[in-house]
Amino acid sequence: MRFYKIIIGLGLVLISFTAFAQTSPVTILDGGKRISYRGLSVVNDKVFWVSGSNGTVVRSLDGGNTLETIPVQGYEKRDFRDIEAIDAETAIIMAIAEPAVILKTKDGGKNWTKVFEDTTKGMFLDAMDMRINAYQGKKKQNASTATPTLMVVGDPIHGKLFVAMSFDAGDTWQVMPKPESKDDVRWVNDTEAMFASSGTNVKLTSWNDASPTLLVTGGSKARLKDLTLHNFNDSLALMQGGTSTGANSIDVYNPTKSAVIVGGDFAKDSIGANNCVLVSFATGKPVYSVPNTMPHGYRSCVIYLDANTLVACGTSGIDISKDGGKNWQLISRESFHVVQKARNGKAIFMAGGGGRIAKLILP
Repeated sequence: MRFYKIIIGLGLVLISFTAFAQTSPVTILDGGKRISYRGLSVVNDKVFWVSGSNGTVVRSLDGGNTLETIPVQGYEKRDFRDIEAIDAETAIIMAIAEPAVILKTKDGGKNWTKVFEDTTKGMFLDAMDMRINAYQGKKKQNASTATPTLMVVGDPIHGKLFVAMSFDAGDTWQVMPKPESKDDVRWVNDTEAMFASSGTNVKLTSWNDASPTLLVTGGSKARLKDLTLHNFNDSLALMQGGTSTGANSIDVYNPTKSAVIVGGDFAKDSIGANNCVLVSFATGKPVYSVPNTMPHGYRSCVIYLDANTLVACGTSGIDISKDGGKNWQLISRESFHVVQKARNGKAIFMAGGGGRIAKLILP
């Protein structure tokens, strides 16, 4: 990957980086390793799990003060691009390429069970998402008693995006059958796919009993698709048309039925244009808009902290928005692939290349 070109004088660069260093909201917890972390799941303010290359899984039970590297026997060379943690003891990890494999632990990583495998040529898994609150009829189940639902998505095989679901917390998986209709949104051309950049290009929404499952793509086309209802397959106002362009991440704020999508061109990661789209589902079908001020470069992951506050990260920096995504402010030039907030809490953690794990502390 080529990083951004230096286009200003060395003195200004040093001044800029010194200013960021003095005010950086990033606290590095670990780094200096030949590992790329792209999977991150934060259970609460104390418990989070990270996954990445070289068969690496990391867990913390004390908010990052102590990081435990957990071996996954027999998978030391696999790249675990995504992870979903149910609690301190239970997590599901996804290995990307053929054979595609999903593993689960129920004892804090002491033992791992293979719960899914697909040896199809060309198989490449991209992301997982997990929804703990689920609807039965029109009544939402309690998070403490609901069985988590998970979805995994992968690049197209014979022109069809791969989709599988688990309705029993990842113990068993069901591959979605071949589309019956030529209009099914899972059909794509050979140059439209997904990026396994942060495990966040699919989202199981939870605002009612007919909630859509949202997925974003990149490459020749950048699209927002509804995998559940198959009723929209919309082109996005993002960079597209190249092998490294398009959407990388989507997050949803369920109370307001709002979504934000980020991406850009990871091969030209300093370009701060056409890298973010805002979506409102208030009227049912999506209504699109673009920010007044875009994130300051390619962004591989985005999250809502609340209805108005969002954070996006990528290889060229970290941005924050305090007005629902309309305007973005660069708060750090540090490189991370993924950012996640505690599902039950307020802590924010990040992970990226060079074995970097960090905590983001905002004022």
